[in-house]
Amino acid sequence: MFKVECVREISPSNTAQNKGVFYTGKYRNLFVEAGCSQQEVTENINKAFEQFFYGDQNSQTVYYPAGENENGEMAYISDINSNDVRSEGMSYGMMICVQLDKKKEFDALWNWAMTYMYHNDSGHPAYGYFAWSLKTNGEYEDQMPAPDGEEYFVMALYFASNRWGNGEGIYNYKAYADRLLSDMKNRETITGQTGLRTQSVGNIFSYEYKMIRFTPDMANSEHTDPSYHLPAFYELWALWGPEKDSNFWKEAAQVSRDFFQKASNPKTGLTPDYANFDGSPWACPWNPDAVNFRYDAWRTAMNWSVDWAWWEKDAGERELSDRIQSFFESQGISDYKSIYTLDGMPIGGDYSQGLVAMNAAASLAATNARAQKFVKELWNASIPVGQYRYYDGMLYMLALLHCSGEFKIWAPK
Repeated sequence: MFKVECVREISPSNTAQNKGVFYTGKYRNLFVEAGCSQQEVTENINKAFEQFFYGDQNSQTVYYPAGENENGEMAYISDINSNDVRSEGMSYGMMICVQLDKKKEFDALWNWAMTYMYHNDSGHPAYGYFAWSLKTNGEYEDQMPAPDGEEYFVMALYFASNRWGNGEGIYNYKAYADRLLSDMKNRETITGQTGLRTQSVGNIFSYEYKMIRFTPDMANSEHTDPSYHLPAFYELWALWGPEKDSNFWKEAAQVSRDFFQKASNPKTGLTPDYANFDGSPWACPWNPDAVNFRYDAWRTAMNWSVDWAWWEKDAGERELSDRIQSFFESQGISDYKSIYTLDGMPIGGDYSQGLVAMNAAASLAATNARAQKFVKELWNASIPVGQYRYYDGMLYMLALLHCSGEFKIWAPK
């Protein structure tokens, strides 16, 4: 199924007529544009979902049922390689479920996240946020949040509210989305104990820079992560979130678009894992290699490309997609490495389905015919299995939905 030769030239969207799918409702299916049938595309998506959620638990799945409580069934997405549960993966899993109309699985993941990850103690420094890493039994590994998790939780909850309607308690999706979104911007600093440490934690978005922080932990809060910037989401939050914050989210969307240009290498289009607010790479004390294009940074091209596809507000995002695809084409379309310096020197990492997926998603904004090659690589890629199936698999699944036009904006009825 995944070895079909299905490539024809992909026609870039016409900017004179198409103002983004938010306005037109017309989602591109890059696989169909390239010659695949809709039936083949649907079968591939369904096969991938079934494998990640209900395949062999030792080699294929990342979704694991975890009993019940008073709110119903629970389940978690596991990072198999690290043997933990991460807010990133839980929120990605929820987004995949709402896009594929899998309410049962969505609610089970949300229930586990609210039961074990969410800080509901008003005295806790991370009050109102989610611990980013837990053991599979629900014990904390790290109590601080990783802001990309909060971002995807908010967006998945708004989509769930709009697609399925709101229930009671934790299943009043919109109420929890509104609360979390407000906390991300407005929450005051709280100082307190997290295990043996004393930490001060503030808001997730910087008022001064109108950017998402790397962490709200005040010790490292004045930095960012390029792959956390999601202007396509911020535009929706400006429309659907608490009205008093609407202008902030509109401004944040444009700030992130400008930031992509600052953080991307002008030759390769590569971005660092971590960055300062001015776009320069940040060599953090515990991870000096974060100045390079590594695992977090893979996702940045998807973020700017989806923003272009949904809103068409910054043609510079098209230039970025063309630039990064040109670079990876020069590295060998089917055998490039996964870790590079920003100027394009390979420094490690095997060819990875996760990066293949993100480079295919960049085709949503690309204008050059080479984009078809990256769509072909994703189509021909096998569904990730084994030790690294969590991160590769989640990115694979997100890109499969984006490239097929099945990752939709679920708006209020």
